[in-house]
Amino acid sequence: MNSSRSSSSDRLRAKSGEAVILFSVGGSRFAIAASAVEEIRDLSGLQKISLGMSNPRFEKVKQLLERQGRNYFVVDSCEHFRLAMTRPSRLLVLRHAAAGVVVDGIDSILELHAIQALPRAFSGEERNWYRGLALVNGKVVPVVKPEAFLSKTDVVLLQASMRSSEAAAGIGILG
Repeated sequence: MNSSRSSSSDRLRAKSGEAVILFSVGGSRFAIAASAVEEIRDLSGLQKISLGMSNPRFEKVKQLLERQGRNYFVVDSCEHFRLAMTRPSRLLVLRHAAAGVVVDGIDSILELHAIQALPRAFSGEERNWYRGLALVNGKVVPVVKPEAFLSKTDVVLLQASMRSSEAAAGIGILG
């Protein structure tokens, strides 16, 4: 067996020539499957929200995008990845749930042919953030799991919290 070849357990399939979007956050580069992104847009139309919940998982959600009659909860990617605060310029609207992610910028769109499994050094919550690692122009780039930003269940909980907050505000006004 040739030791220079990766074993099948070390290499994950990238759907033959899987298109990914390279984006930057806090000076770091990440990739996300292009099929997971519905739209890339500027930050116009974002509204600040206060969820009134004490769940640390949702502290990264401070904004909402209302688009075509649907609300999208917006994740601050710097808080999600625990990186230094920056000035985001783009919003990735995700396909899998009513969620979006603010990022510093979009670097490019390209095709990946292989994604390497995460090394064991990734032992904390980042194991839930990334599908694996890819080599892009000689540099290692984490490939994110879109559902790691907000899952469908997270969105349902956030929507319920907003309805509850709106109802409480309505009662306070009437009472």
